[in-house]
Amino acid sequence: MSEAATGPLTHRRVLNIAVPVVLSNATVPILGAVDTGVIGQMGLAAPIGAVGIGAVILSAFYWVFGFLRMGTVGLTAQAEGRGDTGEVAALLSRALMIGLGAGVVIIAAQTALFWAAFQVSPASAEVEALARDYMALRVWSAPAAIALYGITGWLIAQERTRAVLVLQLWMNGLNVVLNFWFVLGLGWGVEGVALATAIAEWSGLALGLWFCRAVFAGAAWRDWPVVMSAARWAGMMRVNSDIIIRSLLLEAIFVSFMFFGAGQGDVTLAANQVLLQFLMIASFALDGFAFTAEALVGRAFGAADRARVRRAAVLASGWGMASAGVLALAYALAGGVIVDLMSTNEDVRAAARLYLPYVAVLPLVACAAFMLDGIFVGATRSRDMRNMMALSFVVYAVAVALLLPPLGNHGLWLAMLIAFVARGVTLGLRYPALERAAA
Repeated sequence: MSEAATGPLTHRRVLNIAVPVVLSNATVPILGAVDTGVIGQMGLAAPIGAVGIGAVILSAFYWVFGFLRMGTVGLTAQAEGRGDTGEVAALLSRALMIGLGAGVVIIAAQTALFWAAFQVSPASAEVEALARDYMALRVWSAPAAIALYGITGWLIAQERTRAVLVLQLWMNGLNVVLNFWFVLGLGWGVEGVALATAIAEWSGLALGLWFCRAVFAGAAWRDWPVVMSAARWAGMMRVNSDIIIRSLLLEAIFVSFMFFGAGQGDVTLAANQVLLQFLMIASFALDGFAFTAEALVGRAFGAADRARVRRAAVLASGWGMASAGVLALAYALAGGVIVDLMSTNEDVRAAARLYLPYVAVLPLVACAAFMLDGIFVGATRSRDMRNMMALSFVVYAVAVALLLPPLGNHGLWLAMLIAFVARGVTLGLRYPALERAAA
């Protein structure tokens, strides 16, 4: 059993894992703002729209493989807990193989994928042409972007979240510098933004591999009978397939929320979009402690230490709840100011303020769902995650059907809150079985 698996579980250890993740998450929207700001200096609307829609389309394709991070964390943390260093190295190799292979598939199928994307989300001829130029360049970094999911999960499992923070800061920093050089200095426009991102992602993969250099110094990462073990690949695929289904159902909730909001009118749609940014901000904080639960619960689960599983779950969840409380208080006191910063339209501001109370309580309502997700990822109880997400989706659908017609957008927000409650309650009911499995 590894020393990390048996070392004390303390508040300081939780914060050492969580804080770098929170800071890393906070850099993500900054990069998007810089991309938009730099391309906006061209003084034209079409390039801004092209970069926006191109980035969304590629992110959607990459997001399909987001399971690689979650699945890799749980499996690697458990191998660490067992002291199985050979499997830890083999899991990195498998994650890299999946990530690089998936990226190659996307490159090969790019023509069909881009065509399908614009059938679903059509744009003007000018924006579509520029977006295709953007994606045609940036897609060449797909293997790096997806492989980084696996590297990030592998590093989190070993509690090396400072490396994850450095990795994110390096990629975003390089991307910003290259954006200014390529777009404003060389005048390469949309292609410059795409090239900057592609270079940053490949450099990020190189840096990530460097962080994993200790593994590559040994032979376990290329112990092919272990790496290619059919049984272990099957286990990895089972976990990942469950996570994919769970993630698709979760995404369906958010997409349908936007569609139903659109049916309430443009002002309500815009107000909902503004308020969803509050949820994104909350996710940055809560994800830090959910990732901590993934790593610590996974190690304890691998060590078959039931008491340690509970200690890890309680510690991480306690800090998650404290963060949720701070966010809820901040939203209640300063939510109106934040709304005013996000929109200058008075109608949108008024509508957003009307529904602000739902967002103010959202961190408290959503905290259990975030934390239990992390706990169940660490324990690789992916079937429970899938099944409870399916049940929560049904609860959400029923809530929308019952509340939206009489209450309008109020009913829609109530349905969203009910969905988070359902996720927390259903996973909570399965938690005792998780503890029993740990023993």
